[in-house]
Amino acid sequence: MSLVERVRARFTRPPEAVRAVVAADADERVLAWGERVDGGWTVATSRGLRVVPAELDLTAVAEVPVLPWHEIGTARWTAAGGGGTFLVTPLTEVEPGVQARLAPQRHVLREAGELPGVLKKRVDLTVVTSQRHPLPTGGAVLLVARRVPGQAAREWTVVFDDDADRDDPVAREIARERLAAAVAADDPTR
Repeated sequence: MSLVERVRARFTRPPEAVRAVVAADADERVLAWGERVDGGWTVATSRGLRVVPAELDLTAVAEVPVLPWHEIGTARWTAAGGGGTFLVTPLTEVEPGVQARLAPQRHVLREAGELPGVLKKRVDLTVVTSQRHPLPTGGAVLLVARRVPGQAAREWTVVFDDDADRDDPVAREIARERLAAAVAADDPTR
C-alpha cells in the first residue's frame, strides 16, 4: 500500500452500515475494516471482529454478532493484491477452562486496508503466554493464558489438538497437571 493510500485509508470514514453497528455500543469503536468480495465488510472493532452485511437493515444493527478478540484461536492472512483472505478459527468453551476450535471462518476481502495488521495486533495482545505439551496419544494440548476485557486476572484455558483427547482420562489428567503447573508458575505482573 502506497503512502497516499495509507493516508487516505486512515482518514476515510467507515461505511454507514459499519458506523451504525458500532454506534449501538458507546464503548465500541471501529479500528479497521475491509471490503468483502461477497459484499459487506469485515470489521475490527475495539470489542472484536464483526461481519457487517452490505444490505444490513439499519433497524437490525444490534443483531450483528461480535467475535471477541480473546475467542480467536488463530487468524491466518494470505494477501492477494489490495485484498486477500483471512482464515479465522474461533474458540468456544466446552466446559470450564476447556476450549475447542470451531470451524474456521473464511473472510475474502477485495480491499483489506489496515485490517490484517490490526487483527493480528488485537489477537496477539490477548495472549499472554501459550505452551504446547505432547500427549501419549500422539496429539498435544495447548495451554493459553489470555487477557479478557473486564477481568482483572488472566484466564487460563486448555485446547486439545484432537477433540477425542478431551474424552481420554489419561490425556485429561496430563492436561490438568500441566495446567496446574503453568498456573502455579504464572507471574501475573507480566
